[in-house]
Amino acid sequence: MVDPAARAFLETIEYRLADGEQVEVEVSLTLLAGQRVDVGEEELRAARRRAVQLLAAGGDPRRELDPEGRAVSALARDLETPARKEALAAGLASLREVVEGLPVISGRLERLQADIDRAWRWYACTLLGEELVTE
Repeated sequence: MVDPAARAFLETIEYRLADGEQVEVEVSLTLLAGQRVDVGEEELRAARRRAVQLLAAGGDPRRELDPEGRAVSALARDLETPARKEALAAGLASLREVVEGLPVISGRLERLQADIDRAWRWYACTLLGEELVTE
């Protein structure tokens, strides 16, 4: 069943992309898909704290996050397990129906599904971003 709120949210992003706006669709897709990933609060808090320290050691911790950057990569490694990556993959697969008819977002979803390691780093990026927003 298609989540109407998720569909409306992704339609808005598709329209923004069509207007030429730069939007990190991967953040939204992995955030939605990552709802299936089970990470304990204490483990997540400790891993985020280490990642924020890496960001701070490299300069401004509020700078734009990079899924290939040191802090995000470290967070991804800290939280990575086969079961969690499988849960993320299942979450991404569940979005296929939601993004049907949204060509740009569908293409980005396909790329994430084809490279689960990249998708996992984007997921870690969302987790670190959430931490920075709440600080």
